[in-house]
Amino acid sequence: MSRKYYEGGRGLHAPGRETALGLGIATSERMLGICRGRRKFLAASLTLLCIPAITWLYLFAGNFEDGKPVSLSPLESQPHSPRYTASSQRERESLEVRVREVEEENRALRRQLSLAQGRAPAPRRGNHSKTYSMEEGTGDSENLRAGIVAGNSSECGQQPAVEKCETIHVAIVCAGYNASRDVVTLVKSVLFHRRNPLHFHLIADSIAEQILATLFQTWMVPAVRVDFYNADELKSEVSWIPNKHYSGIYGLMKLVLTKTLPANLERVIVLDTDITFATDIAELWAVFHKFKGQQVLGLVENQSDWYLGNLWKNHRPWPALGRGYNTGVILLLLDKLRKMKWEQMWRLTAERELMGMLSTSLADQDIFNAVIKQNPFLVYQLPCFWNVQLSDHTRSEQCYRDVSDLKVIHWNSPKKLRVKNKHVEFFRNLYLTFLEYDGNLLRRELFGCPSEADVNSENLQKQLSELDEDDLCYEFRRERFTVHRTHLYFLHYEYEPASDNTDVTLVAQLSMDRLQMLEAICKHWEGPVSLALYLSDAEAQQFLRYAQGSEVLMSRHNVAYHVVYKEGQFYPVNLLRNVAMKHVGTPYMFLSDIDFLPMYGLYEYLRKSVIQLDLANTKKAMIVPAFETLRYRLSFPKSKAELLSMLDMGTLFTFRYHVWTKGHAPTNFAKWRTATTPYRVEWEADFEPYVVVRRDCPEYDRRFVGFGWNKVAHIMELDAQEYEFIVLPNAYMIHMPHAPSFDITKFRSNKQYRICLKTLKEEFQQDMSRRYGFAALKYLTAENNS
Repeated sequence: MSRKYYEGGRGLHAPGRETALGLGIATSERMLGICRGRRKFLAASLTLLCIPAITWLYLFAGNFEDGKPVSLSPLESQPHSPRYTASSQRERESLEVRVREVEEENRALRRQLSLAQGRAPAPRRGNHSKTYSMEEGTGDSENLRAGIVAGNSSECGQQPAVEKCETIHVAIVCAGYNASRDVVTLVKSVLFHRRNPLHFHLIADSIAEQILATLFQTWMVPAVRVDFYNADELKSEVSWIPNKHYSGIYGLMKLVLTKTLPANLERVIVLDTDITFATDIAELWAVFHKFKGQQVLGLVENQSDWYLGNLWKNHRPWPALGRGYNTGVILLLLDKLRKMKWEQMWRLTAERELMGMLSTSLADQDIFNAVIKQNPFLVYQLPCFWNVQLSDHTRSEQCYRDVSDLKVIHWNSPKKLRVKNKHVEFFRNLYLTFLEYDGNLLRRELFGCPSEADVNSENLQKQLSELDEDDLCYEFRRERFTVHRTHLYFLHYEYEPASDNTDVTLVAQLSMDRLQMLEAICKHWEGPVSLALYLSDAEAQQFLRYAQGSEVLMSRHNVAYHVVYKEGQFYPVNLLRNVAMKHVGTPYMFLSDIDFLPMYGLYEYLRKSVIQLDLANTKKAMIVPAFETLRYRLSFPKSKAELLSMLDMGTLFTFRYHVWTKGHAPTNFAKWRTATTPYRVEWEADFEPYVVVRRDCPEYDRRFVGFGWNKVAHIMELDAQEYEFIVLPNAYMIHMPHAPSFDITKFRSNKQYRICLKTLKEEFQQDMSRRYGFAALKYLTAENNS
């Protein structure tokens, strides 16, 4: 079993004020005082006496208008009308609604009164959570119907939901690229509302673990801990169960949580990845204290007719109690389940039912329901607003009357956001709000709750504290230490490198304004690609929609998209390059830029050159000569001869020859015109060619951000490590025109920007001298002579 731990940082970023959702969802804390039992008894008694009298006075007055009686008929509930007339259908409806509401309130008060009479005030308990939740949910149908009223009304005798700094444990099964994206939205919705430390237990395959481990490590949310459990090692526990559900084998793994999770973990909230929270998860955690007797499972009734078996002819579902229960949200009392031998219980039930059912249709949910059918005492029925199920044929509209009733939304239809529901537009907007919400704003401290020491966080704080905030280049220096939230493999990626160890990955970075280059690059380069995209949360979703709508991009599974989320005022170009380089899976990398199109066939040419120049056993950097065009529409040259012709006609130019000649002059384009074999060139000051190197080459220096010296410093480092620069005679790439970037505009217009860049260059050269000694003196000399 694979276990990894990440603890959130300590307020490294000032997130600013908490942003409201703008959807009218209340996030107020429900901290209610304690009343003495006698006062509650008297108040309830008086209410019981007064409400019927007032009600019937109201009905008596309302039943006569202009001397004519009004008859009541059984109508469906509708909103109240402010006026009442005898002839109005709407008024009859309103009156009936009022009668029903009064009856519901009377029943609730009678229950409270009987409870108050039957028990003395309970002493405070000494365990973690001392309080009761505000929701009614006993497992009987009457309380289920009354759940909304009881769950959203204030009550005198309630205590704080949970202890202020009590840790809430959440378990999620997650596998694959798409589910990893869904988990992020779920986690955002939980973090937005939470007031307690959180401990996530993620049962993940190797793909999801790599993605989510990096995400949480770079997110650095205080008071959040994450542990991973290897889902692939659990497959043998459930692989014997045939399953038709789209979740596959991973949809059965909630059954083995009692074995998977730590033995000392007593309780946990289990969530599907397609859940969105609209309230503090602590309210759900508090419901554990309502469990009585042998109740060990907290579940919401299924809100469709699936288990009634009447959806279509010959529909034969697994056995269930009534409508059955939905397992998208589960409260598990793990310690009691272990004592009850849960493993043996569900296995025996599954084996018996599979003899007749042959397979499950709804994965673990079918088996949970079959167990509950035989052992109904195990379940505590949660009010339905804890799992508002937006599936086809759902009855979820009965779970809420107002926005404030919503607590948990479950997109449990394969159609997800495209499901049909009267209020689906509202639910969709709520989901999209969290989907595009800036995750950096969730890096907020829980005041009064001590965070466990985190070495990475403390080291980062120490480095930042050593910087001089009065330094005019402080923002440049600080960017080097900024931790950017990173989501690896944002889209599905599938590629096995060639077995001959010559494979090459194109590496590049981009922001939203270069997105249009992706399709063209994919048409020119058929090999694997590793891209780092610098995006906000909202832009990441725009990119997702763009990619999913592109036939070219969707047909390519060997392009890895790594999203680095925006933070700070500079474009972290070298950080992006390092992220893309770090996740290359081939022996060699072609270090390019997004606004260059490689020649057709370059991928295969480079693989042959790798063998020809023996890159596996020598330190070489193969240079791909760079050209540019000023035309937005270019008939791309199919060969070197065609390129030379366009060069002579003025359609193409050597790259940046008119503004930055030194950058590519050492390539020796005059020699390249007639060269038929690779040739070596020497390093010169400000040289910044595009090269093919082994995967183990040095990283880019992060101190260089925005525009200027980001590639120059890297080529200098390669030279210091004694790489040979070899120009390929039949390779080329062409830079396509685009509007100037924001960073180059700042460089040209801001004097202080240029001063700071010069300072950073000098510091880099000094660092090179310390690392490489006498050999690095030539860089200082070359810089002074240039």
